[in-house]
Amino acid sequence: MMNGLQQQFAYVNGIRMHYVEKGTGPLVLLCHGWPESWYVWRWQIEALAAAGYRTVAPDQRGYGLTDAPDSIEAYDILNLVGDVVGLVKSLGEEQAILIGHDWGAAVAAYAALLRPDLFPVLGLLSVPYMPRRPVRPSVRFAQITQECHFYQDYFQLPGRVERELEEDIRRSMLGILYTASGDAAVKGQLANFATFPKSTRLVDNLTLPDELPAWLTETDLQYFVGQFERSGFRGPINWYRNIDRNWELTSFLDGARIVQPTLFLAGELDAVVKMAAKDYDALELNVPNLWKKHLIPKAGHWVQQECPDEVNEVILNFLAGRAASSSK
Repeated sequence: MMNGLQQQFAYVNGIRMHYVEKGTGPLVLLCHGWPESWYVWRWQIEALAAAGYRTVAPDQRGYGLTDAPDSIEAYDILNLVGDVVGLVKSLGEEQAILIGHDWGAAVAAYAALLRPDLFPVLGLLSVPYMPRRPVRPSVRFAQITQECHFYQDYFQLPGRVERELEEDIRRSMLGILYTASGDAAVKGQLANFATFPKSTRLVDNLTLPDELPAWLTETDLQYFVGQFERSGFRGPINWYRNIDRNWELTSFLDGARIVQPTLFLAGELDAVVKMAAKDYDALELNVPNLWKKHLIPKAGHWVQQECPDEVNEVILNFLAGRAASSSK
């Protein structure tokens, strides 16, 4: 574990949330995605703390040492936003810079829309802001899945993908991390668990490397494995099972724009950026105070782990610019 890192628990929004903390100064809250934990921010925690920020990274609802409620509905977007709001309050702070990756970016975007007073600065990694669509997600799933599985639809049936992933957690984690990375894309290893043949399972469509990529050590991999051996995959997958429910709960956000100063950062080879190409292209319209769209060459979906130095540099430059602007 990193030197000087404090592991803490807070009671927020009806659950006990685990988080790690380092540094002093303005609060930066780091929200991870699927299938991750606070540990994906290990390099950013060090850099932000050294730069004078109080840096906090939680295990989000259902992950790691944080509580995992049984109810599927407990993982809807209002609860997820309520968790980060409660965490800021439990830390005794009035505001936080909010940075999220993958599902954490979606939580950050909704938190920025719902509580602009708490979250005046925003960073989105890998997943651009996606305004509410005119039709519910399951309608789009029905169109996508005529000839193949789409992972978000495949996740809807309770128990199925959990059983697959938990058969061999080390294999599952290594396969997910490698398949969605820039390393696999650069080498032309084009296995795809986002869309895959209906005659196969999701875990059958993972690429396993001959050796670990440079950004992922055996210690790192074992940490992730240990987290999911403890928590299982049900809680994290339940986030996806609320996609329709989230749509139903947020009709009041039709046409909403994020007005906070915002950074978008992703790997150039991130398949999510390709899937969300329309939202990526429309970021300047939907996020009028967008500071920058920054794509890192040869990086994939796990950008803050694959290219930590460049990610840290971009984030710190963004935050330094915001501090300079606010001091004028």
